[in-house]
Amino acid sequence: MLMVRAIVRPEKVGEVMSELLDAGFGALTKMNVYGRGKQRGLTIGDVRYDEIPKEMLLLVVDDADKDDVVKVITRNARTGAAGNYGDGRIFISEIVDAYTISTGKQGL
Repeated sequence: MLMVRAIVRPEKVGEVMSELLDAGFGALTKMNVYGRGKQRGLTIGDVRYDEIPKEMLLLVVDDADKDDVVKVITRNARTGAAGNYGDGRIFISEIVDAYTISTGKQGL
């Protein structure tokens, strides 16, 4: 099992979630987050914004589904044909185990 953490622009999150659902990955968690990437925030005139609002999507998927999930997220979160700074990041990490609270069932 893998944890996929995708940080995307707020205006793209609806499209990403819809396409994930259509691809069979409907179970996820969404959080409002704030931060900055390599661009170190945003400067508009004399004002500097160090923390840019983003959305984080968390999904736990089977190892075999990783590439499909990454493709769906990347295709739908990218702005423009080549993408732009601030489009986001995807992080993948291993999950040791998972349990459903209501049933105690182990695994996905």
